[in-house]
Amino acid sequence: MPNCDYPGCKEEGETISRLSPEGFLVATGNKAYSFREAYKRFHYCAGCHDELMKSVWNRVRSTDGKDDDHVAPTAI
Repeated sequence: MPNCDYPGCKEEGETISRLSPEGFLVATGNKAYSFREAYKRFHYCAGCHDELMKSVWNRVRSTDGKDDDHVAPTAI
C-alpha cells in the first residue's frame, strides 16, 4: 500500500481522495470524460484525511471573500 501523501506523514495511505494535500482538486491534464479521470488521486492515512476534510470544510463554511460574483465551488 502507498504511503500517505500528506507532507511529513509516513503512515500507509489507505484512503484514496481527489483532494491534494492543500485541499484542492488537481487536474490530470488529460482529456477526461468523467470526474474520476479528470483529477489526480492521492492516498491518505485516516488521521490526515480527517484533518484535510476539516480544513476544506472550514474553508467552505467561511464567509470571507464570498460575494455574489464568485463562482460556486461546485461549478468548477
